[in-house]
Amino acid sequence: MTARLSDIATQAGVSEATVSRVLNGKAGVSAATRQAVVAAMDVLGYERPPRLRERSAGLIGLITPELSNPIFPALAQVIEQVLTSRGYTPVLCTQTPGGSTEDQLTELLVERGVTGIIFVSGLHADSTADMDRYVKLAGRGVPFVMINGYTEKVSAPFVSTDDRAAMRLAVSHLAELGHERIGLAIGPRRFVPVLRKIEGFVQHMRTVLPYTAEQAEELVQHSLFTVEGGQAAASALLDKDCTAIVCGSDLMAFGAIRAARQRGLSVPADVSVVGFDDSPLIVFADPPLTTLRQPVEAMGQAAVNALLEEIGGTPAPHAEFVFMPELVVRGSTASRVRS
Repeated sequence: MTARLSDIATQAGVSEATVSRVLNGKAGVSAATRQAVVAAMDVLGYERPPRLRERSAGLIGLITPELSNPIFPALAQVIEQVLTSRGYTPVLCTQTPGGSTEDQLTELLVERGVTGIIFVSGLHADSTADMDRYVKLAGRGVPFVMINGYTEKVSAPFVSTDDRAAMRLAVSHLAELGHERIGLAIGPRRFVPVLRKIEGFVQHMRTVLPYTAEQAEELVQHSLFTVEGGQAAASALLDKDCTAIVCGSDLMAFGAIRAARQRGLSVPADVSVVGFDDSPLIVFADPPLTTLRQPVEAMGQAAVNALLEEIGGTPAPHAEFVFMPELVVRGSTASRVRS
């Protein structure tokens, strides 16, 4: 118990004596300090004593995909900072291959008595997933907000990037540089953001260039949202004589650059590459990556605000709040060199 008291005290920023008073229900501890100790126990995975098992007034769950894609920790950091500034304790739960599933993490958080949950790019973004899980969660009285992914089957606030507008910005930029064979390297089709990017890509290829919908679809290559996935998709698009490639993530864009270089092609002299996210990894890109920036700060703030309004009993509209991306032009795109 001594080690346990020490761990909890360190996490909560209080003395071991204060932790002991909270655990034993003694007087002389402020409500805020008591809440900090309870939140520390939850974060560290310690079981609450029976007297402390009522719903925590300040614990918010945040469920994200794996953190290997730097956009997810960037978004998590913003959300955690906003929650902390509003007096709430965030609990970050990460899905990993072979680890806990979203359903298991949700159940764990509910058992811990969280006040609400924010889902980032979860099963709500998978058009093939059963949305009844969220209907049941709402029925248990747990408020939640969804980021990047939308379904009409769930009544909740959604916060998303405008994926269709992102493709318009990318295609227009590349077409203005003289590119006509523009490919899209993207993740699995079942995800809502992917479907929206494809819709935007096809629509603007038809608008800006002389393509039919079918011809534009032929320049869409599906893979995984990883460096290796981007490399594989870009390789297939280069086989189709694409001189420019729009990618579904910055990681995929790094893979696309690798695919071009393996063929002896230069970026951007021979092939232009556009990423998506503007994640912290950008500073390591060579050349500096032209990308579509997700407004992470604004989206994180909006998600927290919507959740706290739900918790406070003045819920935000159960609709989708869509945020406009920004095209950040750097050194991975250039005018097409005609042979």
